[in-house]
Amino acid sequence: MEPFMVARRAILVLGLAAMTLAACGPKEPKAGAANTLIVAATAVPHAEVLEFIKPKLAAEGVNLEIKVFNDYVQPNTQVAEKRIDVNYFQTLPYLEDFNRDKGTNLVTITGVHVEPIGAYSTKWKSIAEVPNGATVAIPNDASTEARSLLLLAKHGVITLKNASDLSTLKDITSNPKNLKFKELEAPALPRILNQVDLAVINTNYALDAKLNPSKDALIAEDKTSPYVNYLVGRPDNKDDPRVQKLAAALTSPDVKVFLEKKYAGAVVPAF
Repeated sequence: MEPFMVARRAILVLGLAAMTLAACGPKEPKAGAANTLIVAATAVPHAEVLEFIKPKLAAEGVNLEIKVFNDYVQPNTQVAEKRIDVNYFQTLPYLEDFNRDKGTNLVTITGVHVEPIGAYSTKWKSIAEVPNGATVAIPNDASTEARSLLLLAKHGVITLKNASDLSTLKDITSNPKNLKFKELEAPALPRILNQVDLAVINTNYALDAKLNPSKDALIAEDKTSPYVNYLVGRPDNKDDPRVQKLAAALTSPDVKVFLEKKYAGAVVPAF
């Protein structure tokens, strides 16, 4: 074979190989394009609220794609990685902890509602009945652990040193009933409720388990709770017209009525 032909064939083979590698290689993750907006949410109440406003946004030219998660990590991770546009599930203290621990720069866009966290029991009918040496389960993420301890302290169950949204079990200065604390993943708490004396459960997981803080909790935060749930995005997309339309829809009078009627005090509008 002529040297020219050998060289030409070699070039063709290398070109085909490069094209194959490019086709098979990893692609840059892509969030919502054109008029589609991808939103991460936990099932209750967040995804339900999003489903409620989905037709309104469609009429405004925004196709809302809702992705439901059962944890608090992936919704933030995937927004930071630009695989999802925005999320709606978390409080500001949780977001600040996540940004600090993971090195992300997610930002709040608008506050939507408060979910008063509560302490539940299948064994006792009041917080006073919880016995000496009882086992209390609390969420193990830093912000919700602190929130749980603040709730218990407010109702005189424990005393905290310098009570704040950074409080940990090490800050307990008085534990009159010698309670034993178990730190567990927040989604698991409703499932182990019958295995402990008391469990402090995030309202979204409580509602998913058919528990209502206004009716079933032994103690719960009141309507003055500062733990607002936010729509969260990135600095590069917080002003996106699609995101701003979503923010406006989430804080509309229609959503306020929806929250008040559907959740009967378990989810309180924050606007």
